[in-house]
Amino acid sequence: MTGYGQFCPLALAAEILTTRWTPLVLRELILGARRFNDIHRGVPRMSPSLLSQRLKSLEKAGIVERRCTRAGIEYVLTEAGRELSPLMVGLGTWAKRWLPATLNRGNADPRLILWDLHRRMNLDRMPATRIVIGFEFIDQPKAKRHAWIVGNSDGVELCITDPGLEIDLFVTTDSRMITWIWYGDMSLAQALKDGAIDLHGPPELCRAFPSWLQLSVLASVPRRHPRPTVAA
Repeated sequence: MTGYGQFCPLALAAEILTTRWTPLVLRELILGARRFNDIHRGVPRMSPSLLSQRLKSLEKAGIVERRCTRAGIEYVLTEAGRELSPLMVGLGTWAKRWLPATLNRGNADPRLILWDLHRRMNLDRMPATRIVIGFEFIDQPKAKRHAWIVGNSDGVELCITDPGLEIDLFVTTDSRMITWIWYGDMSLAQALKDGAIDLHGPPELCRAFPSWLQLSVLASVPRRHPRPTVAA
């Protein structure tokens, strides 16, 4: 027997929304991902076949609509799906406030943070001409040590392979520091002052860099235990 066997609306919702990976797939859709590959970049440890299954389930439930466009297949939230947005934000808010803030090498993935961060870049503050920001995460193995954000005030792109362009601004840090900053547990200003993040480039770009970043929508949520618990 599948499901909970109850007519309770909460049980019916849980049968659809709480299957493994589904909340994270919904997170990506709510944050604006529409193409399969973009959704998958937000959940890289999820197999493509399982992602396809979850999208089909959400489509069957009337939460996602699959559209054929000139650019290819897109997955778009329906009215029912969009109504889930405040619920998902509320769940994330609750989790940040009340759950332990343990961050270890297994769940500090700088590329995931940069994927989220590049979607929140403050384009109004970005230069009109193209700029290349090179990131180096000193605690990561060679394969995951570097990433690049390329773009201007019209939009930015995250590259995990060398785009072959001259870097305008170098950012050196580690994976846990960028995660603490993204979620508001450490201020960028303090990290720069302490040398936990090093910027190398023209002074005007180093000064402008903080204004380009917009943190997670959960960054302003205070933790119940505000001092982060760092695990090796």
